[in-house]
Amino acid sequence: MQLWITIAAANAFIAIAAGAFGAHGLQGRVGDRALAAFETGAQYHMYHALALLAVASLTTVTSHGAVNLAGWAFLAGVVLFSGSLYYFGLTESRALVLITPIGGVAFLAGWAALAWAGLRAS
Repeated sequence: MQLWITIAAANAFIAIAAGAFGAHGLQGRVGDRALAAFETGAQYHMYHALALLAVASLTTVTSHGAVNLAGWAFLAGVVLFSGSLYYFGLTESRALVLITPIGGVAFLAGWAALAWAGLRAS
C-alpha cells in the first residue's frame, strides 16, 4: 500500500504542477492545439493519480495480482499518454504522436485489471 500511495501522491503533485504550468507558463508561447494537448495530458494524469489511490486502497482488502497490474498499467499510461501530450505541448513536435494511443490502451488495461480485481476480491 505504501508504494502505491507514494506513487499516487507524486503523480498528483506532478499533474497539478503541469496543469499550473500549462495554464500560466505556456499560454501565448505555444499554439492553441499544443496548449489543449498539454492540458489534456494534465487532466488524464490527475485522473490516473486518483486511480492509483484506488489501487493503494484495494491492496488493503485483496492481494489479487490484478490490483498491482492495474497500478503499473496506470503508471505506464501516464508516462506514455500524458508524457507524449506534455512533449507535444512543450515542443509542438509530433515525434511521439504514435505513443499516445499506446498510453491510452495502457489506461484501458489498467481499468480492466482493476475491474477484474474488484470482481475477484473476497
